[in-house]
Amino acid sequence: MHSQDQFYTPTGYDRLIHRELSAAMEDYLEMILRMQPQSGEIGVNALAALLHVQPSSASKMVARLRQEGFIEPGRYGPISLTAKGSDYGSYLLHRHQVLCEFFCALNQSEDELEQVEQIEHYITPKTVANMQRLLPLIKRFSPTE
Repeated sequence: MHSQDQFYTPTGYDRLIHRELSAAMEDYLEMILRMQPQSGEIGVNALAALLHVQPSSASKMVARLRQEGFIEPGRYGPISLTAKGSDYGSYLLHRHQVLCEFFCALNQSEDELEQVEQIEHYITPKTVANMQRLLPLIKRFSPTE
């Protein structure tokens, strides 16, 4: 892929591997998936409030996700995931849960959300799978308080 001695910024790596979604787009998709089981759909204003962004920013992101085929309608009406959005969102949620569980076990803490939110967009599926495989070992050999 690239030489070990070539370094890039996070944006540079995104371009290098041709990521399908930006980190922000992933956050929106993950939140939509989290909210869909509760209400079946979510509005732009509710999504903006949950992500602590302005409704105009949420509206722009919703338009991008719709253009990419991840969500349906939603310009001024409720947002719902397409099959593509549901599949991708399910992976994002799985990745988030694995990372939370991994870092909580590793650091002997109850809450590693901030750390997970900061790094989850840069972890490959292979690394997520390996972390999931390591979890039983970490839990088994972690000292109890």
